[in-house]
Amino acid sequence: MTDATSVRTARESSGDAADLGVLDAARLLASGELSSLELTEACLSRIEARNGGAPTLDGAPDRINAWVRLYPDVARAQAAEADARRSRGGEETPLLCGIPIGLKDLYGVAGLPLTASSRVLEDNVAAEDSIAWRRLREAGMVLLGHTHTHEFAAGGSTDQSGNPWALDRIAGGSSGGSAAALAARMTPAALGSDTCGSLRIPSACCGTSSIKPTHGLIPTDGILPLAPTLDHPGPMARSVADCAALLAALAELGSLPLAPGPGPRPLDGVTVALTDHSREIPLEDEVARGFDQALRACQTLGARVVELPAPWPLDWDDLGCILNTEVWSYHRAHANRHERYRPQVAEFLEGARGFTDEERYLAAQKRRAVGTAAWERWFDEQRIDFVLEPTLPILPLQRGPGYDRGHAAGPGDPLIAFTALWDMTGMPVASLPVTWCVGVSLVAPRLREPRLVQAAIDLQEHSLGIPGDPLAP
Repeated sequence: MTDATSVRTARESSGDAADLGVLDAARLLASGELSSLELTEACLSRIEARNGGAPTLDGAPDRINAWVRLYPDVARAQAAEADARRSRGGEETPLLCGIPIGLKDLYGVAGLPLTASSRVLEDNVAAEDSIAWRRLREAGMVLLGHTHTHEFAAGGSTDQSGNPWALDRIAGGSSGGSAAALAARMTPAALGSDTCGSLRIPSACCGTSSIKPTHGLIPTDGILPLAPTLDHPGPMARSVADCAALLAALAELGSLPLAPGPGPRPLDGVTVALTDHSREIPLEDEVARGFDQALRACQTLGARVVELPAPWPLDWDDLGCILNTEVWSYHRAHANRHERYRPQVAEFLEGARGFTDEERYLAAQKRRAVGTAAWERWFDEQRIDFVLEPTLPILPLQRGPGYDRGHAAGPGDPLIAFTALWDMTGMPVASLPVTWCVGVSLVAPRLREPRLVQAAIDLQEHSLGIPGDPLAP
């Protein structure tokens, strides 16, 4: 597998600034070798070359269609502003100043459309910036456009966007447009969100990386909700280190690790656990091979690997109760537009409509809190640093039927077999690729992002590497 240093060298020698990752681009911006306007123009040109025409709501089988809307004039103006800021600020300029980004079509940007990739909100315009975007805007990032989400984030396929590696396969969801744009080298950075796996699923499907932070670490103000007590905004990029740079700004953490540790065994002293949560879920053969590769990589890098029973299994009924109750609390306001939803989302909402029992909801939340506490004690008492799991038990599904009835989101969906537990506990997860279609996840106790990020960077950059350009000549 190609190591991260040679990957960076390959990107830089390609001669196209659109191939740069966040940290590579930031270094060139800081040195004056590249301007934000040049970088932004390179990304806009790459979008024109690879998106498959202008953005559309429904996409087409032969197109990537990662974007629901593009804002080239906004991007150029912000890039020029970033260049001017960097010329004035010198070394005091924020790391991310001048870096282009795509926002999942749930993040409000004042004065711009905000539609959740849905006809239900086709006339909606955001009144103010979401806090997440405001923080990145204040850091000088450049908005390229809004990326497609599975409609209202209510599913795991995002069929209107194609997987750049294989257009007949899903890009994953619900942040599928963001992952597709990253994999196709249309943007170095993107934002997504995760309610039952929606950052991690598309990362595993498209060979990109993401960090689902501790629940509440990034404010959700100004972001269209799916289920607020499960929703996790988060960064997406091609590498974990690039995600970490975004997370530091999004969560106002000051700094996070951005480079691998020294030496051949940077995971010495780290204990990684495998649990029956992962062992009891059947894996497709290619996923099993990728997971074994990641497990061996952890051991080679010095980690101690143990197998332990999980302290609390996910109660799928409780997940369904919490998810559906919170979904309906938002969507009841759009009940008079029900015919505008895509069929799968309409079916999902028809089921959610009956979840109005407050006592049942509160009891589910109480059991969830007890389970989360059990996991926290388990990490502490067993002296476990991280849990390692496959991100998905399956390979990317066939693209096309994801919006048909009979594909309702939530419990029973194989795409969330591993991921949903960690939304219920609110624990941070770093997801990284083994191949373009197989990903693994490292899970840590709440608010342990610095250690989690460092371990994930070490695993990626010392061993697993980063998949290349799926559309390179």
